[in-house]
Amino acid sequence: MKKNLEEYELKRNLKNRHIQMIAIGGAIGVGLFYGSANAISIGGPSIILAYLIGGLFVFMIMRALGELAVDDPNSGSFSAYATKYLGNFAGFFSGWTYWFQCTTTVMAELTAVGVYVQFWMPGFPKWISALIFLSALIVINLIGVGAYGEFEFWFAFIKVAAIICMIIFGLLIIIFGFGNGGHAIGFSNLWKNGGFFANGIRGFLLSFIFVTFAFGGVELIGITAGEAEEPKKSIPKAINNVFWRILIFYVGSIGVMLSLYSWNKIGLKGSPFVLVFDKVGIPAAASIINFVVLTAALSGMNSALYVDGRMLYSLALNNNAPKMFSKVSKSGIPYVGILFSTFIAMIAVILNYFLPAKVFDYVSSVTVIAIITAWITILLVQLKFRKYKNSLGEKVDFKMPFYPFFSYIAIIYLLLIVISLSFLPSTRISLYVVPVWIIALLIMYKLFLKK
Repeated sequence: MKKNLEEYELKRNLKNRHIQMIAIGGAIGVGLFYGSANAISIGGPSIILAYLIGGLFVFMIMRALGELAVDDPNSGSFSAYATKYLGNFAGFFSGWTYWFQCTTTVMAELTAVGVYVQFWMPGFPKWISALIFLSALIVINLIGVGAYGEFEFWFAFIKVAAIICMIIFGLLIIIFGFGNGGHAIGFSNLWKNGGFFANGIRGFLLSFIFVTFAFGGVELIGITAGEAEEPKKSIPKAINNVFWRILIFYVGSIGVMLSLYSWNKIGLKGSPFVLVFDKVGIPAAASIINFVVLTAALSGMNSALYVDGRMLYSLALNNNAPKMFSKVSKSGIPYVGILFSTFIAMIAVILNYFLPAKVFDYVSSVTVIAIITAWITILLVQLKFRKYKNSLGEKVDFKMPFYPFFSYIAIIYLLLIVISLSFLPSTRISLYVVPVWIIALLIMYKLFLKK
């Protein structure tokens, strides 16, 4: 008898190399290539220390997620775990909030890719570029999870290669004066121009806001667990390497930038990556970095579409979303969720041209809420999960170290980040959105309960 679409299941076609590269790519976005200037302007050279400390907290959060994902590899990740251990509303709230964040990511990247293409073709309409790339990514996501994994592998590889080259070339200039007439620049820029804490302790502490959100995306590892070939092997390996990757790609690249250029000059003449490539005499440095940033944007959109489909699929299975989102194709793709999310994102992009810019800022600020919601949910679920396992006397395969101390200290860290949002006008907007978003989801939840 022919199966109904609802009866097909997700397929475990993500190989170990896919998972490892997705883990790297999830932590490296467009922000490192262009947006790091904002973080540096707030923290000065002390941003290096902020990335190091922030990386430690992110590692704690990822170990908590790893404990859950190894025990129950689920594409619904923290939303599904929250439903199981914290109750239906916790799963509903965290799942829909994360879905909305991924949909706004598609919106933002759709707007950006047209700008990157115009770097080479100034007269080419931005909307055509956006439509071409979005269509290609939809096809990739609908073919099968293996296709998504393969493209994400190469997208991440390009980002990683660019950062490693930047670090190597930068160190050659700093230590040996390569491309600088043989005059070694040294590391004195790290403490000149106001010192290492150039903007004081206040600037250092506020820089953690930007550091925290720069790492948004690492939780994608948990969602891939549901389609990994060997989750009990690949997920622990990917998570254990998170801190070292942050150390190399963020601390390493930002450290090189701040050694080469005075912290208060970074960002005034374009991307620091372009400046480094130019200095060592690489032709078309700006074009190379523009290509890297374009692939980073496509990677962000590719992953957002992937997560959108899986999150709606999981929500539907837990009766927290319409049942149509539980439909899966023969190739194991939750296609209804992907197409619906794309449709919403495209409408929002069109509306963005007609609505005031501040409206779009308010919508985008849900991203801030979504990252913290996801991470706090992971930590709260892990505490409940471990307590449950201990009560049964069952073994936990991939334990979070120093339980429950690490869990509590990471929650406190995230709550302090929420409080610090009120100190900067650019981030304060997210706090205004929180009550509106909670009320909207409460109304949605009540409607689902009635049905």
